[in-house]
Amino acid sequence: MKKTFLIIGLACIGVTVSGQNIRGPWKGVLNAGNVKLNIVLHIDNDSICRLNSPDQTSEDIPGQVAYISEDSILVKVPKLLVLYGGKLHDGKLKGTFIQGISALPLTLEPGELVRNRPQTPQPPFPYKTEEVTFTNTKADATLAGTLTVPKDGAKCVLLMVTGSGAQNRDEEVFGHSPFAVIADRLARAGIATLRYDDRATGKSVGGKDPNITTKDFAEDALAGIEWLRKDGRFKKVGLLGHSEGGTIAFMLGAQKKLDFIVSLAGTSVKGDSVLLEQNKAIAGIMAKNLTIEKLRDMPAIKQSPWMMWFLDYDPQADIAKVKCPVMAIYGSKDCQVLASQNLPALRRTLPKNKYHLIKEYPDLNHLFQHCQTGMPNEYGQIEETISEEVLSEIVSWLKTIE
Repeated sequence: MKKTFLIIGLACIGVTVSGQNIRGPWKGVLNAGNVKLNIVLHIDNDSICRLNSPDQTSEDIPGQVAYISEDSILVKVPKLLVLYGGKLHDGKLKGTFIQGISALPLTLEPGELVRNRPQTPQPPFPYKTEEVTFTNTKADATLAGTLTVPKDGAKCVLLMVTGSGAQNRDEEVFGHSPFAVIADRLARAGIATLRYDDRATGKSVGGKDPNITTKDFAEDALAGIEWLRKDGRFKKVGLLGHSEGGTIAFMLGAQKKLDFIVSLAGTSVKGDSVLLEQNKAIAGIMAKNLTIEKLRDMPAIKQSPWMMWFLDYDPQADIAKVKCPVMAIYGSKDCQVLASQNLPALRRTLPKNKYHLIKEYPDLNHLFQHCQTGMPNEYGQIEETISEEVLSEIVSWLKTIE
């Protein structure tokens, strides 16, 4: 998922002078009515700055210093068409953030935004980690990852597959590292994992293709499964996938490539229906007249091979072929993959198996955090990375099928 500022441009011309007192990182909260966004502005020198909204993206957007002095600054960020001007007062920059015809007050104080992420694993670790690579030869892609193995070894191992978008092996988002948290918990319980950077992301190289789809990512995952089987240390090899990764789990399960599946918010109905309900849940009344036909006619969707494949793909046929044990869970407040839409469809279609666990968790969002609304703009504001109940239940379920 990617978000960006919705900004209309404003041009400015300035003169640069020395601004030693203002250089460095500044942080503050932009109050835009019903949405509050953390803003971080890095003044690198008298001509260069970087702007970031950590609640929306982890990317620093390059900017320009149009004017700077010992106590005042004016910056612009051309890519986002943002303008901010502030003046030092009692150690803080007090100024205005311009958005089109709106001018919002924004006070910044010195320092980086430090997120409290209490579940992020910290060394020393009571297990072994190995840096490994495996290859999807068809795509000429080498995937780099972390194999986490309990000190006494493990009977089973899970390949961990991230959600949509370019994700690193920890599925890092808004300062959270859900896959690192899950891998840590599983290793402490005697279960091994392999998590990897998506192709052309992090330390993974090759396979970059503008026409890539979920089917291609599934081939990367299959290469990881085959590597784990050839490794020979594990009796059973399964897949834990989040969102798109959950969809990939069912695709490979249908091919009988897996011994078990853990699907976290994986889709189980056709993609166009998923996207329609997602838009209605997030946009509310603004999307009340939206239809599948209108979605498909949007230029941004029509120009995206990944999106067009997703809209056309119906996982029901693959789900109907899955014979291995499945743990599939959903959050009741998930606005991206709605439990009310996907969970019943999965129950109807998945062949019976005494080991299946299909469950909806109350008050959890798409990341399986406890939340208020479930909206994506909450993800970065929540300290919890993933529900402890979910972590415990994954471990308990895996113990039953080892």
